[in-house]
Amino acid sequence: MNYSLLQVELLVALLGLGVLLADLWLPPRHRRALGLAAAAGLMLVFIVGIRGAVDTYAGAAEYAFGAPKARTGMYVLDNLAVFFKQFFLLAGILVLLMSVEYSDRIGSGVSEFFALVIFALLGMLFAASANDLVLLFASLELVTITFVVLNSYQRGRAASIEAGVKYLIMGALASAFMVFGIALVFGSANTTNFSEIHAAQKQLAGNPVFLVGLAMLLGGLLFKIAAVPFQMWAPDVYQGSPAPATAFLAVGSKAAGIVLLLRVLFGAVPQITAQWSHLLVWIAALTILYGSLCAIPQRSLKRLMGYSSIANAGYLLLGFASLRAEGVNGVLYYLAGYLFTVLAAFAVVCVVLRHTDSDDLSALAGLGQRSPLLAGALALAMASLAGIPPLAGFLGKFLLLKSIVPNGAYDPGYYCLLGVAVFGVVVSLYYYFGVIRAVYWGGQASDLSPIATSWPVRIALAVCIAGIFWLGLFPDNLLSLTGPAAGVFGKLATPASWPANAH
Repeated sequence: MNYSLLQVELLVALLGLGVLLADLWLPPRHRRALGLAAAAGLMLVFIVGIRGAVDTYAGAAEYAFGAPKARTGMYVLDNLAVFFKQFFLLAGILVLLMSVEYSDRIGSGVSEFFALVIFALLGMLFAASANDLVLLFASLELVTITFVVLNSYQRGRAASIEAGVKYLIMGALASAFMVFGIALVFGSANTTNFSEIHAAQKQLAGNPVFLVGLAMLLGGLLFKIAAVPFQMWAPDVYQGSPAPATAFLAVGSKAAGIVLLLRVLFGAVPQITAQWSHLLVWIAALTILYGSLCAIPQRSLKRLMGYSSIANAGYLLLGFASLRAEGVNGVLYYLAGYLFTVLAAFAVVCVVLRHTDSDDLSALAGLGQRSPLLAGALALAMASLAGIPPLAGFLGKFLLLKSIVPNGAYDPGYYCLLGVAVFGVVVSLYYYFGVIRAVYWGGQASDLSPIATSWPVRIALAVCIAGIFWLGLFPDNLLSLTGPAAGVFGKLATPASWPANAH
């Protein structure tokens, strides 16, 4: 084992332990600053650690499925892994900055909250490099267990306890599905390594035990991204959890599920995935419809973001259903834009909750007068999520929709999926712009006193706003990173009913 490949994970693990140890000696009044130190530490890992990982990758015989340099290790470091490690580290930095702002609402155990965010990040980093079902399960369990604690961290709020319990029960059920599925896969394939499963997939495609195990594994991963039919937990957990935990759950946990779905469906069993194209189309369509329609009547901003997360999982699944490298490229681009938009929205929620103690849309009335920065950031985030040009969300949705259009020539079901996706976009204009309406035209607020924003929140909002515009106006910079990451899987398999030159 080349431990230099693990330098990012080792640094993050040491940082998490360092935060816990520092808590023993710091006086309570200084523990809030520990979050800033942790964010600075992650920034250092982002700058130094990722650069070292890229250099190590460039000099090592790393794998790509089907390439001559393929290897059978449990842990891999390729372009896809590096892309997601950068994604997770940036998300962790911004969430820690939000946590500092939110720390006075957490009560006791602020330092432990920061440490748990870091350990959840550690699980995500391992998930980005998982090339084995064992590492897949271990990394997801680290993420799940830490979020069970984070979601229920405000022990004085019944809603937070309820969110943690619901996530615990549903997460345990999803883990049970995954464990049973992994057992069936191992029993039929005699291996848990993705590269070895990839080499034997032609023989395994006719094995019903293997297919049942793979389906159960798929169900566990769909839970992580809140896709139908494993989406029921999302609205309640989003609403009850502390805002920074919800933000990290919405961005980090979803991205961890996405990268593992990519590894399994397009890395380990691409030919079986091609046979399941209709299943992916149905799941994507139902997820978009459920999330979009259920978001319409919501008055809680956090609950609305929960249903929005379900709808966005459906859009991400468009890239999987396309069975094209362009679809994978669209998934990665969409995730990058989703990172900035969702974290911008939750950064505003963190500040608003401190002053109103409510996430109801009525609490946003007068925000445009009380804090133009917060109001503008929330409006930009909602517009980007709605897919308004020239913001990041527009091009992300465009790339995903574009990836499924050519498939309609071989399977008319893709045209139906395209229609559902466009319908979802139109519906989303209503509930996203309902938030903007509440901010600027939501009636007369009882309190119009200015809302002060701390400099950590200003930094987080500045990064998110810059990211929303940068990705929308200069997409080539990110596409130069997503292209090589999507190229890890090479040419994807197509259904047998399609012509050989379908791509």
